[in-house]
Amino acid sequence: MSHNAYYELYLHVVWRTKGSAALLRGNVEAAVHHFLEQRVRETDGVYFHEVGGTEDHVHLAVRIAPSVEIAKWIGDLKGACSHHVNHEVLKQKLLYWQNGYGVVSFGKNNLDFVLDYIRSQREHHRKNHTIDRLERIALN
Repeated sequence: MSHNAYYELYLHVVWRTKGSAALLRGNVEAAVHHFLEQRVRETDGVYFHEVGGTEDHVHLAVRIAPSVEIAKWIGDLKGACSHHVNHEVLKQKLLYWQNGYGVVSFGKNNLDFVLDYIRSQREHHRKNHTIDRLERIALN
């Protein structure tokens, strides 16, 4: 990719645990969020903004370069995360993700709104104040 390219490509990504199992609690949730943040920070062309979610799904806000293949990147991220947590944290194969995901682009002017939405996931779900387009996941 040319170093002379200007871009503002912001994405909100969401995916669920397999069968919507409530596995993302305590140290598992912390390990998943930590892994995702570190992996994003180590990926060329992807810039971390926020990670959050509830017991059965993950939300992630990033900025990406035009050279990033979104579907491949998300698939690699999900696979690496479950592998890491199963082998390094749980020491058993327990965490699996559903096949699908949701990805929505948004403008820089909406960054604070999206970050707040991700940080307040438990509250949004408890009060049933979720935003459909930020929760929608396509399943295979």
